[in-house]
Amino acid sequence: MAIKSNLKNMVIVLTAVCLICSSVLAGVYAMTKEPIDAAAREKTDKAIALVLPAFDKTEAATVETDGKEYRYYSASKDGETVGYAVESSATGFGGTLSLMVGITVDGKVYNTSVLSHGETPGLGAKCTDDKAFTEQWKGFDPSVKTLAVKKDGGDVDAITASTITSRAYTLAVSNAVDAFKSITAQEDVNNE
Repeated sequence: MAIKSNLKNMVIVLTAVCLICSSVLAGVYAMTKEPIDAAAREKTDKAIALVLPAFDKTEAATVETDGKEYRYYSASKDGETVGYAVESSATGFGGTLSLMVGITVDGKVYNTSVLSHGETPGLGAKCTDDKAFTEQWKGFDPSVKTLAVKKDGGDVDAITASTITSRAYTLAVSNAVDAFKSITAQEDVNNE
């Protein structure tokens, strides 16, 4: 004899299906959470190592600048701070462009590294591998040079045909420099 379809039976079956699916998703999440977190930590550690001079210790912290919170990593070698790696982002052509920006204690940009982006392949995505663009950030001194693309009166050479991405990259670096200034001001207050 077939089970008669009615509202009560449909609710019971739907509830059972939802519980089973939820259990499977929870199990998959539990199994993959640790490897995903480990991969994210490794990616962050590699980015920090790429954007700062040699160090033997890092400490994570946050700082607020202009109403926005920035995560940064203070790096030291033999007890002396060598620089700060600041996570910064801005909106590019294809969405959020996230960078790790290394700044030495004298306020110069040591290097930058793209953490993630949604820029157009072959155009804005060149921000990750266009040597002419990426190399200009090494040793960039914002106290001497203007952090804006040349088209806007600054000292940054934009990626060909990717002005929006170049502006976003430059803004992310500028935001990191502002965060650095807040970090050092906060440390000066704490040391008094």
